[in-house]
Amino acid sequence: MLELLLWPFAAGVVLTGIHAYFGLHVLARGIVFVDLSLAQVAALGITIAILAGHTVDSEAAYWYALAFSFSGAVLFAVSRCYEQAIQQEVVIGIVYAVCAALGVLALDRAPQGAEHIKQILIGSILTVSADQVQHLAVLYAAVGLVHWLLRRPLIQASFHPERPSSARFIWDVVFYGSFAMVVTSSVRIAGVLLVFSYLIVPAAIATLLAKGIRPRLLLAWVLGVLITAAGLAASWAWDLPTGPAIVAAFGAAIALTGVLFALRVLSARMVGRALALAAVVAGLLLVLFPQMDQPWLDAIERAVPQVQTAFLDEDDRSTRLDALEAIRRGQDELAMLRLRQQDVNWGKLEMSIDMQERLRQYLAGRGEIVAGDQLVLKDLAIKARDKQCLLLGLPLTLIGAIGAFLLFGRRRQN
Repeated sequence: MLELLLWPFAAGVVLTGIHAYFGLHVLARGIVFVDLSLAQVAALGITIAILAGHTVDSEAAYWYALAFSFSGAVLFAVSRCYEQAIQQEVVIGIVYAVCAALGVLALDRAPQGAEHIKQILIGSILTVSADQVQHLAVLYAAVGLVHWLLRRPLIQASFHPERPSSARFIWDVVFYGSFAMVVTSSVRIAGVLLVFSYLIVPAAIATLLAKGIRPRLLLAWVLGVLITAAGLAASWAWDLPTGPAIVAAFGAAIALTGVLFALRVLSARMVGRALALAAVVAGLLLVLFPQMDQPWLDAIERAVPQVQTAFLDEDDRSTRLDALEAIRRGQDELAMLRLRQQDVNWGKLEMSIDMQERLRQYLAGRGEIVAGDQLVLKDLAIKARDKQCLLLGLPLTLIGAIGAFLLFGRRRQN
């Protein structure tokens, strides 16, 4: 595991180092989607390179992408001079949409266009090499050094734009130009989605939790490294695509931060009101639409099966137990086979192409059998809903309504 994930983790650390810094600037400028836009411009350059006969990973494709992204950088720098007439975010959105459309049109004429789009979106951070990581580290260190030497005018242009400066356009060109170089280099390895996550999520969380540029930057670096490690661990444990797994880890981190901040401002009474209203809505949905999905009731039934079995007859209960046993055996077998497939994917086990295809087909067939048994459980749950809608739905609605009346009525009395 350590040997396989060492360089992907090192690449994540390098990406965190530069993107967390740029993320603070991007948030200060209020141009959150500039990274996606520049990445899409770079992707358009790569697409043109593909049509010209070059591969996605070739040096020619990199220079195509860099030339396109530099053009976008200059356009964004110019657009900032006209912010009073048109917001810069509008220009960024237009550039993104147009470049995305042109990229799709171009890849429609390229062989394996869908695969190229997928690679540009999710990247291939799992297969990053030591040479690529070292190259990125040197390049980003050089960009960081330039920004450190020019930190005062660049910080003023981003964090204090209200202060007049005759050379602001020049500093915007420096910022966007260096940012375009970073984005173009990062997208080749990590893909558009992961690069955006590295740019925005650590900087956004750090902005919420700390004050001042230096504390925010240090916290963003720590968060980026920890979330990268969590995403890689999840990818290894559950055999997930590495890039999307790290993006999901970033999403979980920002969601957890949002929940914690919400809890800070919510009082016990506000929580009670929300729960009461939720009970009313859930109860009414169960009464009026018993056949629709009821995720909250499904979760309760998984934790306390008696909530469902109490509304089934003896034959249905026996069928439910048989289906659960069949699902358990099938899932155990699938887990064992997926471990073998994971070992093949990670290079720990050698298997011929023919055997890999047989394993894939058997997994698909066994998965369909398990899905069939799960449909049996679904039918039994729907059968129980016909009785639960009244015996559970009506009391839940009544309890929620009483709670809401008491909690909201108390506010009027106060």
